[in-house]
Amino acid sequence: MTPPPTPLRLAYGTNGLADLRLDDALELLADLGYDGVGLTLDHMHLDPLAPAPELAARTRHVARRLERLGLGVAVETGARYVLDPRRKHHPTLLDPDPRARGARTGLLLTAVRIAADLGATAVHCFSGRIPPGTDPDTAWKRLAEAVAPVLDAARSAGVPLAIEPEPGHLLQDLAGFHRLRADLGDPDGLGLTLDIGHCQCLEPDPPADCVRAAAPWLRHVQIEDMRRGVHEHLPFGEGEIDFRPVLVALHEAGYGGLVGVELPRGSHAGPDLAAASLAFLRETDRIAGGVPC
Repeated sequence: MTPPPTPLRLAYGTNGLADLRLDDALELLADLGYDGVGLTLDHMHLDPLAPAPELAARTRHVARRLERLGLGVAVETGARYVLDPRRKHHPTLLDPDPRARGARTGLLLTAVRIAADLGATAVHCFSGRIPPGTDPDTAWKRLAEAVAPVLDAARSAGVPLAIEPEPGHLLQDLAGFHRLRADLGDPDGLGLTLDIGHCQCLEPDPPADCVRAAAPWLRHVQIEDMRRGVHEHLPFGEGEIDFRPVLVALHEAGYGGLVGVELPRGSHAGPDLAAASLAFLRETDRIAGGVPC
């Protein structure tokens, strides 16, 4: 008799628990029954710009907490104002100023070191929007040059680098991911963060088909509900996605990384949203894969 498939490893992003201390957020997720956490490096949780001794000590503390609680972790780098307190997600890897691009690359190099110390499943990043007055070819060249040292560091550290297609960014879809791969010479270490809501938002194919197409490069998954053409992260049931075929596709792909709920504007109701999201995904996964509750 064929055994039932292993349940998906479900996580919740700390960018949706920004009103909680990190220790409290981790305790909450473990108590609810999550398998992991998508840890956004930010000032209120694990500050990547803290002085080196303080950051090292804090990272050791978080590693011990994760181990004690039995939580896996993916390191995410989408904090809104971590580098620039006045401009969201700036500077980017596409910034015209080489020093500004270097600041973002430096943040990602720090994220790789933290991820290695935490035993993370992946380090997440994104391209950023094309700056005004920059032609696309120049932007793609900047992106490849800025990602290359991060990719080298991630390979050396043994942590997968997973870039996320983000609506409105230079690299906003799977086609963009494959262009970057080609520009970098198809490196083995470049993986993909696939956001299921983003697939619904703008990819030409349904989300489940996107999972199948992305499977060889899939290193991290983010999940939430969304509507076609509207980049708004919604609680499950408030958008248009049929999640059962998505979870079936993840099982078929043999994906073993974290599937992290991303509701970054839901911190005001974070504990309730985390509980409801887990219940929804566990039940959908049971139906999709024949996995017992």
